[in-house]
Amino acid sequence: MAVGVFDSGLGGLTVFDAVSKRLPDVPFVYFADSAHAPYGVRTSDDIFNLTCAAVERLWEEGCDLVILACNTASAAALKRMQETWLPKDKRVLGVFVPMIEALTERKWGDNSPPREVEVKHVALFATPATVASRAFQRELAFRAIGVDVEAQPCGGVVDAIEAGDDILAEALVKSHVDALKRRMPEPEAAILGCTHYPLMQETFQEALGAHVKVYSQANLVAEALDDYLKRHPEMIGPGTERKFLTTGDPAKVSNHATRFLRRKVEFQQA
Repeated sequence: MAVGVFDSGLGGLTVFDAVSKRLPDVPFVYFADSAHAPYGVRTSDDIFNLTCAAVERLWEEGCDLVILACNTASAAALKRMQETWLPKDKRVLGVFVPMIEALTERKWGDNSPPREVEVKHVALFATPATVASRAFQRELAFRAIGVDVEAQPCGGVVDAIEAGDDILAEALVKSHVDALKRRMPEPEAAILGCTHYPLMQETFQEALGAHVKVYSQANLVAEALDDYLKRHPEMIGPGTERKFLTTGDPAKVSNHATRFLRRKVEFQQA
């Protein structure tokens, strides 16, 4: 058995890179649904159906545990999957949980009443679908009170990153930060709520200012997965194989991924 890592495109490679470095003895399979990316502008039904199909393909690869390294899928599909679709012998985990834990400084299993936390003003940068789902605000409200979240849908950023257009991506990030700061002039913390966005973290930080704490997901997810596998060792098998699958053109996706991670990555047809 391997651990599956899923994203609509290449953004989840930031999570894959972090988890594979932290867990070098764990076999991973990465699946990019490049033919249907980006998910951030799709309907919730579209996202649900595409995510289920991708997870089923990872099951075929022996991945009984799948990480949705895609905030849009985590926001728009995961709860419905867990409640109506997921077999009892499979596990699908999202990327919101580690972020909420870090922001509220309490473990996911802590079901005590919500309480005040240190940070009061939080900026959320995410895809339009993630913002529309309000999943982040909903999960945060279960654990914290008195936190003002201002969400900014960052249209175009994922497309620019996937296309390798760094100049456009930087311009869009600055524009989205400016738009948010008109509504929340002094955020204390910022959530990069898309796994593509860590590649633009320096630009986000510069536009927000050095006083704003920027939370990026990859390392938080790696820490959470490490903890989960220690508690559930039956979810992984022997070996350290790394496999990359895509619904898109493998050669094209491989070229983009190699530039993305700054090391050679070879995708196969899913």
